[in-house]
Amino acid sequence: MTAILKANERKNGQQSALRKLRAEGHIPAVLYGRNTDSQSISVDSIEFVKTIRENGRNGVISLDFGDRQHRVMLTDYQGDPIKNEILHADFLVVDKSSKVHASVRINLVGEAAGVKDGGVIQQPLHEVNITSSPENIPESIDVDVSNLKVGENLTLADIKSGNYEVDDEESTVVVSILPPKVEEEINSGEQQEPGKPDKEEGRETAASKE
Repeated sequence: MTAILKANERKNGQQSALRKLRAEGHIPAVLYGRNTDSQSISVDSIEFVKTIRENGRNGVISLDFGDRQHRVMLTDYQGDPIKNEILHADFLVVDKSSKVHASVRINLVGEAAGVKDGGVIQQPLHEVNITSSPENIPESIDVDVSNLKVGENLTLADIKSGNYEVDDEESTVVVSILPPKVEEEINSGEQQEPGKPDKEEGRETAASKE
């Protein structure tokens, strides 16, 4: 079932009006699309956060605005990390034939064979950019690392795509297994060369005990 989010028309774009709107618990937003005139709107901040959490960052939302409901996706938003609030949002009107760009989270699945051998797993890429119809955008892309050994890596070329196209370079490394860290055990008695040390500060000699 498509999530429903109610929107209201927003006529005043002045900063003072936007601040008042946010203070009243609403988020200024824009509704736009290929066959849709750009509209200044606002949505309830609590309902917005609830809808995105339940529907996913790339999910299709039914935006109730005016006398009709628009099938939309959240394409961008601006947030204030200090106040922990959303300042602005952009909604794109979509249909089943639309092709949209989206960033999808990469989820590693399984325990790598190299990790079992003492290797260290490293994931330099956590999101991948794709092009897809709205209906086929996955919530996340699972990457199985079970057979990955020490010294091996997986790139975007190794990921089996579904009903979408990967936009990033195929050579981009997603995950790799680094060799185990070898910690040298320093034994000063064994490694010290014959003769007196260059610096004797802080050392108690036999002569000093007498």
